[in-house]
Amino acid sequence: EKEVESVVDRIIAENPETVVQYKGGKQKAFGFFVGEVMKATKGKANPQLVNKLLKEKLSS
Repeated sequence: EKEVESVVDRIIAENPETVVQYKGGKQKAFGFFVGEVMKATKGKANPQLVNKLLKEKLSS
């Protein structure tokens, strides 16, 4: 789980403009983040965990 969290943090940090789009209401941006995390973990991350972590981190 820690490994997935660090990937989520890195993806968010590397894509500040997409964070702004997401916070502006673009739901497609959330899908972009999920896809990037899954790609970075070669599909091994638990999708529910990825969604939960992204929602927590993007809403703060």
